Amino acid sequence: MLVFRWILMLLLLAAGVSFAFYAGTGQAKYKRFGLVLLKWTLFSALGFFLVLVLERLA
Repeated sequence: MLVFRWILMLLLLAAGVSFAFYAGTGQAKYKRFGLVLLKWTLFSALGFFLVLVLERLA
């Protein structure tokens, strides 16, 4: 579980860095990459919490 938390935090940090690059350079590719990274990070986090809830119910 600790490893998964670290992975999620690093992915969120990478998305933040990508948005900072977009703010600094104005290049849309950094914004697109940050949004894709953020989307998949949130999907994986929701899946992780779903597993925790289902484990708690069982």
